[in-house]
Amino acid sequence: VQLQASGGGWVQPGGSLRLSCAASETISSLNDVDWYRQAPGKQREFVAIITEAGNTNYADSVKGRFTISRDNAENTVYLQMTNLKPEDSAVYFCEADGIAANWERFRSWGQGTLVTVSS
Repeated sequence: VQLQASGGGWVQPGGSLRLSCAASETISSLNDVDWYRQAPGKQREFVAIITEAGNTNYADSVKGRFTISRDNAENTVYLQMTNLKPEDSAVYFCEADGIAANWERFRSWGQGTLVTVSS
């Protein structure tokens, strides 16, 4: 099962974007889903997580500005990003584990979506 991250783009400081993470094929369920990001020359860092039960946690750098949510009917997870700052510029990746349509467990990374925050 592959994950597809989408919704990235260019936005001015203070702007907003919503990223989506969904499986590329029909699956039974998504369990815990994380968002990570990697800026040029930097290590990949944790951004947010939402558990199967809907519990969330965020990196300190995005608390109060980013909101992770999920639509279980669509097996999609969203990352709403507001008040974006230039330091939020990075490639954003989603990572998730879940149950495939054949009932096998999977764990996958999305291909990444680029977010650029600049004036």
